[in-house]
Order: sequence, then C-alpha cells, then structure tokens
Amino acid sequence: MPEELTEAEESELIADLRALDRELTELLSAAHGIEVVELTTAVGRVSRIDAIQQQAMAKEQLRRHEHRAKVVKVALRTVDSGEFGYCKKCGEPIGYGRLKARPETPCCVGCMAELGG
Repeated sequence: MPEELTEAEESELIADLRALDRELTELLSAAHGIEVVELTTAVGRVSRIDAIQQQAMAKEQLRRHEHRAKVVKVALRTVDSGEFGYCKKCGEPIGYGRLKARPETPCCVGCMAELGG
C-alpha cells in the first residue's frame, strides 16, 4: 500500500496538475479551428480520403483533450477539498509515481484495474 504524500510531493503534484490544466486549456482553445472536409471539393479521391481520415483523428484527439480537461477540473476540486491524493473508491493513498504520471487520476492502481481502466 502506498504511503501518504509528503508536503513537498503534494505541492509538486498540485503544481503539475495546474500546469496540465493550463496546457489543456491552451490546446482546446487552439483546436477549435478543425476544418470540415467537403466531399464535393475538387481534389483527388485519395487526397479527400486522407483529409477525412486526418480530420477524424484530429476530432478524436480533441475529444480526448476535452475529457482529460474535465477530469483535471475534478481533480483540482479535490485539492480544494483536501482529498487530493486519495483513491475515490477505496480511500487509500494513491502512490506518488501514479500521481506523477497522471496527476488527475481519481483512483489507485488496484481500484483502476478493478474498474477496467
């Protein structure tokens, strides 16, 4: 079972979380210019298919960024409530390594595995 975070670790991870929030906000602001590919555009078939595929990938990336931004906002609320660093499912501390990799994670490794994530 992981130990509770030290004050220094917690401060570092909260700074990481806030930086991630800023980064995602900037990415989402810049990403709203995804162009729609018109199927009637006078370009070659292969070029049009490639453009449609690139557009689909860009939209999926945007969807993932939007989801992660929401999860980060929820994690920031746990900072304010004093619950940051504790698993939402079992209540045990989440390990420093896990939070360093994903500071917004709501669950410890064991509970996330049980949830299928």
